[in-house]
Order: sequence, then structure tokens, then C-alpha cells
Amino acid sequence: MRREKRIKNIVFDMGKVLVGYDAMRACRAYLDDEADQELVCSVVFVSPEWVFLDMGIISDEEALGRMYARLPERLHEAARLCMENWHRHCMWTMTEMEPVVRRLKARGFGIYLCSNAAIRLTECYPDVIPAIDCFDGVLFSAEEKCIKPQEMIYERLFDRFDLIPGECFFIDDVQMNIDGARKCGMDGYCFADGDIEKLKQVLEALE
Repeated sequence: MRREKRIKNIVFDMGKVLVGYDAMRACRAYLDDEADQELVCSVVFVSPEWVFLDMGIISDEEALGRMYARLPERLHEAARLCMENWHRHCMWTMTEMEPVVRRLKARGFGIYLCSNAAIRLTECYPDVIPAIDCFDGVLFSAEEKCIKPQEMIYERLFDRFDLIPGECFFIDDVQMNIDGARKCGMDGYCFADGDIEKLKQVLEALE
């Protein structure tokens, strides 16, 4: 008699799991000086405003205005260009993940996405996520006004797609996001090392 599968759904993070991400790519596109690149990167992409954008509680315009206050005026235009075009420069498809996702789909798993991401990603994510046709549901933090590792975002994931936490397995590159998922009953694996062969072994062992 065939045993029923315990894990029925795989939930992926996006950045550095399915999609490569490097904020400096945008800064290099609009600035030549390395020190200026690093300054703009820290003010724009490593900032409270960036977190607020992921939470969907601030507009791009308001975020940029706050960032201007921490930059010399000569860098305002570059910061604006980085903000307006970051999604065109900073992300790229991790093509090596496509067969991993397709293998899971072929094994009968439901495939979902749960990512800390700004509203802008709701329009362009299909262009960068590998095997996007395999996904059964996508949830972005900005739509829910909360972010990982807050328990609320995992609960929203379960409610929106009618998922049972114990039947889901989460792949994220940040350990505290995995820890947050576990508090809600969803086990997972931290993909911080980017070792796809190790990830494949973990996924193949799921029942």
C-alpha cells in the first residue's frame, strides 16, 4: 500500500533562491565612481525605506525623498534612476533552478512563492522566475503589508492558498525566515550557501 505523502507543497523565496540579486548592478549602471556607487547603494538599497517598500507602506516617491536627505545633491539623479530602474538591473533568472522546480512539479508537489518584495515586482516577476508556469500561487509582502519573518505573512500564505502548514516545506536563503516559518508549523531549509546539489538532495528526500 502506497504511503500518503506528508509534504505536499514547496514554498520558495525569490531573491537568491530562484532569482539572482545584486543591488550594486543598478548603481554601476548610473555611476562611475566606486565610492559614489557604494554610497548610493547603502542609502537606497540598504535602508529603512527599502524595508518599508517591501512592506507596502510607503511609495517610491516618499522613499526617494527621504533618501535624498542622506545624499549630496549631485547624487540625487543617480539615486532616482536606481530607484526607478532597479528591477531592470538587479535581478536575473537562476536558470539552474528551472529543472529543480520542474522536477518537484512532476513529482506532484504544489509550488508556491513567498517573497519580501515591493509592489513593482507584482508586474515583472514572471520575466525572471524560472519555470513560472509551474507555480500555483505567488504572495508578495507588499501586498500583505507585512514581511518575513513576521508570522502574519506565513499565515496569509496559508489562508490565501488554503494550505496546511505541516504539509508545506519552505526554501529561503535567510535562516530567521525559516525560523519564522517553523513557528507557524512549516518546516524548511536555509539555502544560504547556494549549493544546488545539496538542495536537490534535501528535496529528493521529502515524502
